Amino acid sequence: MPRIIKEDEYATRRNQIIAATLKLVYTKGYGQMTIQDILNDLQISKGAFYHYFASKEAVLEALIEQMVEEMEPLLGAIVHHPSASALEKLQSYFSTAVMWKTEKKDLLFELMRIWYADENLIVRQKLTARTLDRITPLLSEIIRQGVQEGVFNTAFPDYISQVNLYLLQGLSDAFVELLFNRENDPDAQQKAATLVAAYNDALIRVLGAPQDSIRLMDQQSLANWFSYRPPPTGVERSIPA
Repeated sequence: MPRIIKEDEYATRRNQIIAATLKLVYTKGYGQMTIQDILNDLQISKGAFYHYFASKEAVLEALIEQMVEEMEPLLGAIVHHPSASALEKLQSYFSTAVMWKTEKKDLLFELMRIWYADENLIVRQKLTARTLDRITPLLSEIIRQGVQEGVFNTAFPDYISQVNLYLLQGLSDAFVELLFNRENDPDAQQKAATLVAAYNDALIRVLGAPQDSIRLMDQQSLANWFSYRPPPTGVERSIPA
């Protein structure tokens, strides 16, 4: 008779597999790591692995979703701040997101190489949709507050929050493309700065917010991304403390 796995035991083992994958992404790189590496690290069988995940790509999806879930309470704390204005919350929302991503750029750069590959397009779209479902209510709350305070001008705060998040996703996709093409394009960083400025202007116009009241990304963070050089493929890296 098959052993019954309790829900908490299932979640614990699943998270252990995700954690082992995260460690291997840092130390070997996602492209070089194998399912066997995960099995060796956790001392589990191949059958045990496939009980939780159908493939190496499925673990990648779970890892990225876990990272989104990690960021959600940070943004939630900003949204529910009792005394901050809507503009203060929105700027803090964007600044926190940029800071969080910049602090994790070693991991994110490695993941983006795989995540933006054509074969992961469908999975990426599904995860983006799930992320938007979780983040849209937070942004909507800020926009509704801004309408009440008279700093945003829209009759459709919930829909406008979706529009803004799709704008941000478009910015992210275009930014990553420039980032990956920087070795072949000496103007890539300047193009990225112009891109951010253009999306910044579009966001302000969609919200009906005061001119120059929001900054999506500061120049230092942008420079940090474009000056970053990941270790060569296959070179072992240490896990950040």
